[in-house]
Amino acid sequence: MSEPQPARPSREAREPHEPRADRPKRPAPLLFEPGAPADTGGDRFFDLESMDDPRQLLTRATELEQAFRTAADRATEFQAIAAAQLTDPRRFDRLTAADLAEQAGWTEDYAKKMAEYGQGLIDSGGVTP
Repeated sequence: MSEPQPARPSREAREPHEPRADRPKRPAPLLFEPGAPADTGGDRFFDLESMDDPRQLLTRATELEQAFRTAADRATEFQAIAAAQLTDPRRFDRLTAADLAEQAGWTEDYAKKMAEYGQGLIDSGGVTP
């Protein structure tokens, strides 16, 4: 696997341990329908394909995009916290950066950076409210 690329330049632009001021408290609800009924013969993506009004479609698609972006950012923060915990030298079963990289599909350098970022999040109280 290749090293994950950041989704937005803002992740690198902000200080790694500062909380995000622009993060909404709660993203738009993700109302997912796993599949369309058998008689329609297709998968549905949050019912977007059935919207006829382009304004409504733009509004809902934008809400979903923001919700997914927020979810991806939070998932990355949780990955970093897990990386820091797994590489903590106080753990008797700690992973090396190389072991972490192999398990997560990262490069060793990226694994080290994620562990450092995660340690900063832990020191500042983590990402949970």
